[in-house]
Amino acid sequence: MKSGDQIVQDLPWKWGVQGKVFLIGGLGYLFDAYDIALNGFLMPLVGTEFDLTLAERGLVATANLVGMAVGAIAWGSVADRIGRKKAFSVTLLIFAVFSVLGAASPAYWVFLLLRFLAGIGLGGCIPVDYALVSEFSPRKYRGRILTALDLWWPVGITLCGLVSTAMLPLDGNWRWMLLTMTLPALLLFWVRRGVPESPVYLSEKGREAEARAVIDDLVARTGAVPEPYGVARPDEGPRTRGLAAAVEQLRLIWGFSPRITSALWLAFAAIMLVYYAALSWMPTILKAEGHGDAAAFTGTTLMSAVGILGVIVSTALVDVVGRKWLIGVTAPLATFALVAFALVRDGGTAPLVAIAVFGFLIQLAIPVLYAYASELYPTALRASGFGWASSVSRSLTGFAPLLFGSVLWPLLGLPWTFGVLAVVVLVAMGWMAVAAPETKGRALDADPVAVPRTAGRGAG
Repeated sequence: MKSGDQIVQDLPWKWGVQGKVFLIGGLGYLFDAYDIALNGFLMPLVGTEFDLTLAERGLVATANLVGMAVGAIAWGSVADRIGRKKAFSVTLLIFAVFSVLGAASPAYWVFLLLRFLAGIGLGGCIPVDYALVSEFSPRKYRGRILTALDLWWPVGITLCGLVSTAMLPLDGNWRWMLLTMTLPALLLFWVRRGVPESPVYLSEKGREAEARAVIDDLVARTGAVPEPYGVARPDEGPRTRGLAAAVEQLRLIWGFSPRITSALWLAFAAIMLVYYAALSWMPTILKAEGHGDAAAFTGTTLMSAVGILGVIVSTALVDVVGRKWLIGVTAPLATFALVAFALVRDGGTAPLVAIAVFGFLIQLAIPVLYAYASELYPTALRASGFGWASSVSRSLTGFAPLLFGSVLWPLLGLPWTFGVLAVVVLVAMGWMAVAAPETKGRALDADPVAVPRTAGRGAG
């Protein structure tokens, strides 16, 4: 007899059923991207208003990213304990409230604090959204679905670039940029209330009646043939809360597999270090090369717009090439494109071409990395495993804007700075190749070192 989890994973894909969860989760992900991209546009504008040094401007992005790191830890653990649905809704509400307050900041230090608090809310979106979408996705299409989810990221960044550029002529332009995204976030919070709890989560928690209600509804709405299934009851153990819960989740994640966890953390940290450094500082770099505000914003928008194509290509390749190969090849190539940009940044159209190549390649790697992370851990650790990996990367990369502007760029220059980052990415990809398994075609809760039975076209 099949388990309830297997029934859900074997269902046909329907846009009116699992697709609804994909769209709602993706819109939340769009806001995450929008907010991170906004840091790069805010830095020169807030810097001008408050007369900030280069290092102080870097703190604008650092405060927000560190807040997201805290949120990723907190909400990943909370979602594994109270459920995806509740965490799914509250994260955006917290973000929206502190974004409104941030737009009214009277002083620089108040602005930094509120950006940190907004980051705590938004930092929970990625691990919670990916856990929920992955647990509603049929196994056959899961790799493509989770990779396609990242399409919302470059869309959000591109939208941010277009809106921010349009608002440049306004008085208090950076304040309007913050306010613009608040109303859609609140509307999405309301829509999210209608998303059902993950049946995989309910099954894992032993809430059999609720799990069966959701599973039976999914079977009926997707037109699948009903068949008997069982819902396993987990062993009851001691429950911890708060900081103790986060520490316990961390212990379980490393206890599950030190090799997998170390490889995932290093891959996240290296790839996102490169990405956030480029995203946060590109408008400032382009301005330093003599471009005006509008031209500098347009260059960053080009990088993200080309990334939309990268995600589409990534979605097509993920179940053909596999997760590890696609990440391991495209991430280093993306970093080398930044080195090329630094070498030709005063060469007319050449730097724009290099930026576009980077935007395309990095969005081949990141969507697959997120899909890969959500497949490496069992249900009980999926959101927190992803959350801790995301949190560690954001904790480290949160200081990247500050270090980039105050140490690396002034001391090493751009070519050597991006060259050092390329070496870090190569080391991370080498360890991932050795330490982590391929997950293409593998059941969500399969043995992490097992060889999948289906490895042909369409497996995912």
